Amino acid sequence: MNTVNIGSITVGGRQPVALIAGPCVIEGYERSLKIGRAIKDIATRLGMPYIFKASFDKANRSSYASFRGPGLEEGLAILQKIKQELGVPVVSDIHDVSQVSAAAGVLDILQIPAFLSRQTDLVYQAALTGKAVNVKKGQFLAPNDMKNVITKMREAGNENILLTERGASFGYNNLVVDMRGLAIMRSFGYPVVFDATHSVQLPGGAGTSSAGQREFVSYLTRAAVAVGVDVLFMEVHDNPPEALCDGPNMLYVDQLEDLLRDVLAIDNVIRRHK
Repeated sequence: MNTVNIGSITVGGRQPVALIAGPCVIEGYERSLKIGRAIKDIATRLGMPYIFKASFDKANRSSYASFRGPGLEEGLAILQKIKQELGVPVVSDIHDVSQVSAAAGVLDILQIPAFLSRQTDLVYQAALTGKAVNVKKGQFLAPNDMKNVITKMREAGNENILLTERGASFGYNNLVVDMRGLAIMRSFGYPVVFDATHSVQLPGGAGTSSAGQREFVSYLTRAAVAVGVDVLFMEVHDNPPEALCDGPNMLYVDQLEDLLRDVLAIDNVIRRHK
């Protein structure tokens, strides 16, 4: 199993499970920093490696009128400030090859959204930066299909690869998680991430936006850690009903610590089997 270094954090192998968490989208510097600081405080108390996430642009929206974020230039500037203030690595989505160079100058992980996981040019150009690249498995892909994505990145000479499960389409406006897929993708030799909050999303379920089932986040999280994932990805907010994006599936920050205590207990039991 390859390990991946992200700043001072190493993930994969038998390393403890790490956390990627933050708001869905950048909602200004102060609000985003507040959420990130609260998460970091929890992770620090628990001794859990932490990476901040927030999107500078949510390009895959249900409606043209949906909030997308501050955009590339302003968004990266905010992420750079948060990175310096919190002293943690940062990750955000990229959507086009034109964003790769600027994003690589700030981000510790370049993230390929699920809908773009088959976009060869984007995946390849991201890999060429040498940065860690996290590819979210498309809702339309089988776990074994991700071997082709790995090949594209290896062709670019990059072994800093992470693969994310975020649910598979199951009929209309619904996602399910096949836990077998986590083990299948991990067998390819790279760290696997479980996206605990997008996996409970109901895509387009609210008409002009996605709905979600936050009440199932804890169940899926504990199950995924028991399978043996290397990283948890969670969108977290101090008040999800106020969130400008993905509120119905985001976790309340004050619910996070209890869940992570369970996560670490489970990870401690199963790590020797990884």
